[in-house]
Amino acid sequence: MGPTKYGNYESKNGTVVDVLNCPGHTAPLALLKNEKEESLVIAAEGIRVGQTISIGENSEITAGNILSLKDIPEGTYVYNLESQPGDGGKFCRASGACARVLGKIGNKIIVELPSKKQREFQGGCRATIGSAAGSGRKEKPFLKAGARFYAMKARNKLYPTTSARSMNAVDHPFGNKRSARKAKQRPCSRNAPPGRKVGKLSPRRTGRRKK
Repeated sequence: MGPTKYGNYESKNGTVVDVLNCPGHTAPLALLKNEKEESLVIAAEGIRVGQTISIGENSEITAGNILSLKDIPEGTYVYNLESQPGDGGKFCRASGACARVLGKIGNKIIVELPSKKQREFQGGCRATIGSAAGSGRKEKPFLKAGARFYAMKARNKLYPTTSARSMNAVDHPFGNKRSARKAKQRPCSRNAPPGRKVGKLSPRRTGRRKK
């Protein structure tokens, strides 16, 4: 379908022409169209066809509008944040994901990510108000292994994956039929060859911690 990125900074608004389903994305996509260009963006929760999306400063704080972080009030939930101004969006792009603007220190904007980690962004980085659509995706389970296989294949992911301890000894350093134990410590040297460099890489310590 094309890259899901923000348009250029000159765009002021756009109209949602269609809401699309792409197997390579967990969230639905919205096709924005204005006088200059068409662009695909990650749809916001509650977006609809025919809705006008405002882009740039002086836009309302409404779900789906795209603003710079410096123009977004503290406490607002956003998604699809840019890591650097103009890169099109790198953070919080999965379905149902959203971050929260915590505070502003000069040109630095502090944002709390879904992992509860706080990160600083430049004020010129753009973000979309609201949360990404498709938040109920995980509530519907995969009932068949084949459905999961093709869903992962559409995203270029390997499925199913075999655990190391289930392999043969010739296929993996952890694989054999004699001492398969999950809790066994597997320390490994930092200078180990590529075929053996698995497990705990150069650990500071192993074993049970004694009080």
